[in-house]
Amino acid sequence: MLPKQSVLIVDESVETRTVLRTALEHPGRRVLEATGADEALRLAHQFHPSVIVLDVEIDHSATHSLAADFQSESLQSSSMVLLGTARRVAQGFSRGEFVAKPYHYGPLVRKIEKLLDAASRPAAA
Repeated sequence: MLPKQSVLIVDESVETRTVLRTALEHPGRRVLEATGADEALRLAHQFHPSVIVLDVEIDHSATHSLAADFQSESLQSSSMVLLGTARRVAQGFSRGEFVAKPYHYGPLVRKIEKLLDAASRPAAA
């Protein structure tokens, strides 16, 4: 049986991935991790996560391409949480909730949990 919810954490920081995985992992939820854009896109297209937590600074040279790739039609059902040092870094993204660096893990985890809760509710008819 596949988990009802999944989170994809895309961050080069081992600490960030470990803290978020530990806080978000529980029965019925899959937590996927990637350190780069190519791996993240492969996982996103394969598993269609409920929420994608994306450090938009993983590849400075490809930010606009990264934005287009993660906002493709095939990933529209995934909520996005964008992590970055300035709002201008996330400008290429037309959707997603921005969280400024440095951030505290508690509020970040609560934001992700809120998006997961919303994703698990049936769509209004």
